[in-house]
Amino acid sequence: MSKHRYHITVDYLADNKGNEINQSIQFDAPNHDDIFRIIELTKQREGFTPEIAARFAVGLKLFSEVLLENKDNEFCAALRPHMMEIMGVIKGKK
Repeated sequence: MSKHRYHITVDYLADNKGNEINQSIQFDAPNHDDIFRIIELTKQREGFTPEIAARFAVGLKLFSEVLLENKDNEFCAALRPHMMEIMGVIKGKK
């Protein structure tokens, strides 16, 4: 199955004391979903601010894709039932 392709950059701007930090990490994150569509749906459905909707949707999709890609991994397999329940709540099935 062909996946959507994303490139993620996280910039560390300041620590919890307000000290400026100049550190970044970048990585590619293929995903079976259109994350931008999921963000838009989250903005409409969840009642979040646009920023919180984006943070929630991106975090959820990055996490869930790793679980899907590593379903035979013991750690990921242990999390799968919990993720299925979370997705049921998000999709309105619970």
